[in-house]
Amino acid sequence: MVHLTPNQVRLINGLHFATVATVMPDGSPEATVVWIETDGKYIYFNTAMHRLKARNLQRNPRVAITIMDPAQPYHDTLAVRGQAELVMDGADAHIEKLSRAYTGQPFRKLGANEVRVIVKVTPEVVHVQ
Repeated sequence: MVHLTPNQVRLINGLHFATVATVMPDGSPEATVVWIETDGKYIYFNTAMHRLKARNLQRNPRVAITIMDPAQPYHDTLAVRGQAELVMDGADAHIEKLSRAYTGQPFRKLGANEVRVIVKVTPEVVHVQ
């Protein structure tokens, strides 16, 4: 596991959108934009279990994440590669926390049966660009 520096933690927790790439069954990449946060050790995002990224991560836990500060995209960009773990416990509270931080609004589920999951990423490689 790679330890995140204080500047990397600041960037991740700066309410910037992140791009998450997972591996499709045929080996091709699939990328989506997510809300993101870190506790300084792990990186977290949230998704619904029916989403492609969750299904991809169930099959293959390898993940890549890119976070950039839009004010300085060429000088303040972080690229992370690591392993993901899907965590069910606390996922609804987590997406609510992220929604309020990013939008100032409560999270609106797409359906009553939507099952949320926290994706907990252990960083293995971190590049600052």
